Amino acid sequence: MWEDEITAVSVPFIVVRMAYYAESYRAMMYYFRSNLVVKAAVAAVVLFAGVNAIGQVGGKQSIFQDYSGYKVENEIDRLVVSSLQQRGIRPANKCSDAVFIRRAYLDVIGTLPETEEVRKFLENPRSSKRMLLISSLLKRVEFADYWSLKWCDLLRVKSEFPINLWPNAVQAYHRWIRQSIATNMPYDKFVRELLTTSGSNFRYPQVNFYRAIQGHEPTAIATAAALNFMGARLETWPEDKRKGMEAFFSRVAYKSTAEWKEEIVYLDTSATDSLRAVFPDGTEVRIQAGDDPRKVFADWLIDKDNKWFARNIVNRMWAWLFGRGIIHEADDIRADNRPAYPEVLAYLEKELVENDYDLQHIFKLILNSSTYQQSSIAQGDQTKAEAVFACYPVRQLDAEVLADALCKISGTKEKYSSLIPEPFTFIPGDNRSIELADGSITSPLLEMFGRPSRDTGLESERNSNPTDAQRLYMLNSTHIQTKVRGSLRQIQSGRKAQAKRKKAKGKRKKANKNLPSQIDAVYLKILSRFPTEAEKAVAEDYIKTSGIKPYMAKTDLVWALINSKEFLYRH
Repeated sequence: MWEDEITAVSVPFIVVRMAYYAESYRAMMYYFRSNLVVKAAVAAVVLFAGVNAIGQVGGKQSIFQDYSGYKVENEIDRLVVSSLQQRGIRPANKCSDAVFIRRAYLDVIGTLPETEEVRKFLENPRSSKRMLLISSLLKRVEFADYWSLKWCDLLRVKSEFPINLWPNAVQAYHRWIRQSIATNMPYDKFVRELLTTSGSNFRYPQVNFYRAIQGHEPTAIATAAALNFMGARLETWPEDKRKGMEAFFSRVAYKSTAEWKEEIVYLDTSATDSLRAVFPDGTEVRIQAGDDPRKVFADWLIDKDNKWFARNIVNRMWAWLFGRGIIHEADDIRADNRPAYPEVLAYLEKELVENDYDLQHIFKLILNSSTYQQSSIAQGDQTKAEAVFACYPVRQLDAEVLADALCKISGTKEKYSSLIPEPFTFIPGDNRSIELADGSITSPLLEMFGRPSRDTGLESERNSNPTDAQRLYMLNSTHIQTKVRGSLRQIQSGRKAQAKRKKAKGKRKKANKNLPSQIDAVYLKILSRFPTEAEKAVAEDYIKTSGIKPYMAKTDLVWALINSKEFLYRH
């Protein structure tokens, strides 16, 4: 189980790696002067406390799961449970409220919840509070920010080599994508505009679909269209099938203008003969001279009976929320790559079509299902359970989400740069990483944690697999240590503001002397939950340790928590 992995990997890693690499990071020795071994020990004990608390919290709910069990909430659950029963696999328990609010915020808006939002949610007795939270998150501005990031990865929104959209086009394209998501543009309209729009890539942002491809030849365009909107890899198709689809893009033409880096995408009307093309389903079509083959293809693609279009996007949405698609990989849909749940996939396809390609409707169906709201603690083998969604799959935070989380906790800013500076590449320090439009603008932290290069549009470009280098970066880098110190100041500042509000109501407490309250604030800010009694006792004992200044001890607690897998992972 994933909590066993924390015990087996994180704690020895902290103790051994810190001791081993201390000499290599002399610049950090001043910070660690308080006592390297003690610091490692408190990290270990705090992490152990969180792990051991899973099975020890009394009552109906632990810090990670609700023992009331799995309850079928909608058609997704009915289909999943029916299949699991046939396989002899038990679904996981429902996740706890504390896990759910953190998970929902990270998965839906790529942002950690505020401390007060966590408190209010945990104290809310309404049975409908999860559904209400989901609805509210879908309306927030961060929803458009975060899902624009996902679509910009897919559509290769990037200024520099090898895509070369250049900054003006990047900004225009990103604004159009974000506005489409914010207004919940029907997905069929979204795709049709990308495929059929002509004009300047500065003034008609949709045409950047044709610009953001490594090559202008029909093969490159058809490959991108198949990957993005059908979840298919054209290079695996037979040659005659590939040629049939490439014909739809054989009359796309490009020309530059006097404006810097501007390019016009248009239909080449010089051809006077008709065009033979073949749809991916094998149907042949003859397109008359003067007609736009792209529109013919788009009309076929978004037809409600098309077996690729709806399946691709609902499978991608599932993968974006669970870390893997019902068909895995999410952009490798083919006859011999069978879905884990064909019935669930068919149900979601049907729901999308019948609801006029409303993607938020699909989000709500998935997010409100017990399948999504399961604990990450499997009832049996963890790996097998994750593969068939018999628990919530554990995975590391996206690079941009992690960067924003650290900045949010610490009140610090991330510094971005581009290897090839061009106009408009300056990014204000308070700009969040999930808001970055340009894949060419980055930071050391984003690179370290696997931000995609946006060269191909493949889902596999994003690498969220943990590495030793990442762990060392979190443990020892000056960048992270600056954020750790800032985190404590930020948390203390939040508590002082809360104390002032209580004073106005005649309920003032001496917050700066209330150690348990301070520990609560640290846990709420970083892990979006209250500490267990065991964790609180360990933290209190450490903070009161003779010879360690209270401020340094509290900083150590922050350091230990942001290095825990509970913080670094979606769970």
